[in-house]
Formats: sequence, structure tokens, C-alpha cells
Amino acid sequence: MSKEDNSQTKIGYFIKNLRESKGLTQKEFSQLLNTSQSAVARMERGGQNFTTKELLKISNVLNHKIISLSDSIDFQINGGRKLSGAISTNTSKNGALALMIAALLNKGVSIIRDVPKIEEVNRLIEVLEVIGVSVRWLNQDDVEIRVPTKFKLENLMHESAKKIRSGLMMIGPLIHHEKSFKMAHAGGCKMGQRTIAAHQYGLEELGVNITVDAENYNISHKELTGAEIVMYEMSDTATINILLATALIPYETKISFASANYQVQDVCFFLERLGVKIEGIGTTNLIVHGVAKINTFIEHYVSEDPTEAMMFLSAAIITKSKLDIKRVPIDFLALEILKLEKMGLKYKKSKVYFAKNGKTKLVDLTIMPSELISLQDKIHAQPYPGINTDNLPFFVPIATQTEGQTLIHDWMWENRAIYFTEINRLGAKIDLADPHRVFVTGKTPLKGTQIVCPPALRPAMIILIAMLGAEGTSMLRNVYSIRRGYEEIADRLNSIGADIKVVKGI
Repeated sequence: MSKEDNSQTKIGYFIKNLRESKGLTQKEFSQLLNTSQSAVARMERGGQNFTTKELLKISNVLNHKIISLSDSIDFQINGGRKLSGAISTNTSKNGALALMIAALLNKGVSIIRDVPKIEEVNRLIEVLEVIGVSVRWLNQDDVEIRVPTKFKLENLMHESAKKIRSGLMMIGPLIHHEKSFKMAHAGGCKMGQRTIAAHQYGLEELGVNITVDAENYNISHKELTGAEIVMYEMSDTATINILLATALIPYETKISFASANYQVQDVCFFLERLGVKIEGIGTTNLIVHGVAKINTFIEHYVSEDPTEAMMFLSAAIITKSKLDIKRVPIDFLALEILKLEKMGLKYKKSKVYFAKNGKTKLVDLTIMPSELISLQDKIHAQPYPGINTDNLPFFVPIATQTEGQTLIHDWMWENRAIYFTEINRLGAKIDLADPHRVFVTGKTPLKGTQIVCPPALRPAMIILIAMLGAEGTSMLRNVYSIRRGYEEIADRLNSIGADIKVVKGI
């Protein structure tokens, strides 16, 4: 086969996987392209010499960039290998993003230490820089942030601002710099519509007016004041947004039904060091005593990521490996570990010690090869201290290797459960009950295959985990979703015995 023919075959296979991931038949796809079903069949088997115009049209129909496939990054996974040794949990993506945004409150120098070098952090830095913030990497892990005398908030329409949902949290600090501004609609993972009601209603209680049009959030305010706020939902980002807004309102604000999740607590620790008194940290009822100004030098360490620790747990279980997972933030994984223990997981746990922020409790876990049995009750997420919504998907690959049937209920995210069925391509038996629930029947042997990465971080990651446990070679295409949230994940998994090759281009 010539190089050109091989390229056409790869493009055809890529398009076929994309079409199937969208749930389109060849006939439906051909109608959208205004062509024949036989033409679609020809292109998918590699018999089409594509023009740039044709690839652009296919990209638009599938809502996925194809024209720059040579810039994409894929993972080739040689599965069925045992993991071994030790791996340390990295710091939190969500915590780092929130802390970098919280630094906008400080007119002095803020140094955020142990920031993961991932795509979403890079996107946030791009946004901060275009609005005039000075952001400087001091070394491999630490970021220095200095706010400008005058922000360029007209640049909040930058493309990077449309890609990260965490950008919404910028409203809280930015209202203290400008009376009115616009912000592009938030992006991030594509898993259905996400409401901003919790942000909007909470900020309105403080005196902020937010209107929404087709393209923008329009933010304005006059006098800001303290309030008694009942959160419309227990949202991590909305709670942080309210905390950041109240920090520079020199009154008392009571927040009920607040999230107490790890990134919220980390922001509270940061604000306390800036001089803001907060009562009730770690509970759903917070009292914030705001201050009139913040102008100081601060260094703060990002705490460890419970979702990454859960990922390593899932990888160890599905590969039936003995693995040491260090620096696990145990308060935010306690229920997940208890559920796994009741399923039959064997493990050891060290004594508690503290993270570099001096607040977050850590342990080291040793995971043993275990034969698991499904739970009789469903596994579902809840606000902290329940099972973290980002940890829930990692039960899916585990359940494929668990004796019996497991019901996993992902009620928080619209349509995310649909992506869980992608693991069926590896040989799993996952039945979709509705857009929020799947029944996983185990044990099922998994075998390598090719899958296009879903446009959502956790579903993409659980496919990679399942591929680690699948016999043979798998190809996970276009792993940008994973690179958004996991730093050098292929190298890190390879360091404990995985065999993942990073492949550039199609």
C-alpha cells in the first residue's frame, strides 16, 4: 500500500469512528453530506481521495476538526499489562484554576505553587494575559500572578475564554475592578447544557446584574453589599464565584447549601491567608467576613487531586495489579474506597499526613489484586462528602471486571452516561437505561480496538483505563480531552508499567 493510500484508509477509519460515535448510520450521514450512501461507504473504507473542501464539510457535519488531523495526538496502548511500583498523585486541575482566578483579588504578588502543566491551565493563562494580567512560570511548577492597574476586559471575548467553564469564576473578582463587562459563554466538556443559575442568583443577591444573550454574559453592578445567600444548587464553581465576590465586600455574607468540595476548601484556605475570615470551612454553611482591599505577597500550594488518585485506583483494579498510590487526599475519596472495599478490594492505608498547604489530609494506599463482586445498590454521585461526580465514571471500567451487574447513576451531568457505552467497543457489556444510567454486566474480557476520544475529560479517561486492561493493541484517537486535565499522563502510566505510545498525526 502506498503512503497516500494508507493515509486515505486512516482518514476513512477516523471518519467512520466519528460517525458511529455520533450515533449516525451511513444513510443518515450521507443525507447530511448531501451525497449517496455508497459514497460514504467508499470514503470510510479508504477509497476516497479527499479534497480540503470535502474534509471541511465532513468536519462541520460531525462537529469535529478533521482538516488538521496531522496536528492531532493519539495514544497507542498495548493492554493487558500489570502495573507495579509507586505513583504520586498530582495536584488538582480544578484547584489550580480556581486559585489562579482567586489571585485576581490581590493587588500584590500571588505565587501559586505546584500548578499542573495541562491544556486547561494554558487556556486560562491565555485569557488572563489578554486582559492584562502578568502570568509568569517561575519554574516547572510555580506561577506568579500580578494584576494590572487597568484590566482590558473587552478582551474577555478571546477564543480561549470560550473553551473553559472555569472562566465563569472570573466574574467574582472582576466585579471589583470594573462596573460592567461582557464575557463569552463558557465551554469545557461537552456533556449537555449546563445552567449558570447558581452563579447568577447568588451574585444577584450581592448586587450584581447578569443578563444572558446568544453570545455573552453581560455583567454589571452598582453598590455591592453582603447578603444571606441560599445557593440554587450545590455547585463547586458557583460557590467559589460567590466566595471570590464576597472576599472584597467589607460586610458579612452567609452562604447556605454551599459546596464543601476540595477545590472550594482550597480557595477558602487561600482567602484566609489573604486576610478574609471564613467560618464553616468544610461544611455547607459558610460565613464570609469580607475586607475592603487585598494587597499582599502570598505563596500557596495547590492540594492533591482526588480524581487523579481515583484514576490510578481504577487502573490498578482493572489490570489486577499491586500498586502504591501516594499522596491521596483521603477526605475526598473515603466513600469511594469504602464502596470498593465492600465490593472486595484489598488494600492497605498509611497514617494520615498533611499536604504542603498544611490543611489537606493525605495517605498512601497500596492496592492489591482483588476479585470484586458487584454491589446490590446503585453507585451514584452526591455533593461532598458523597462520591465525587468526577470520580463516578471510574467505577465503569471497574464494573466491567466485577462479578454481577452494577447500576451506575450519573444524574449530575446531562448525557455523560452515553459516553460510557464506548467501552462496549472493547467487549464490555454496558446497557444504557437512559441518558443518566447504565447497567454494567461483568466480568467481560476486554480486547483492543480503535476509539475516537469523546469531547469530555472523564469519559475519555475511562476509555484509556479500559484499554489498559484490554488484551492486544488499542488506539485512542485525538486525546486533547485527556490532555486538558492530566499532565504527561502517558509517561506517568508508563512509569508504572503501562505501554502507551504517543502518536502524532493520523
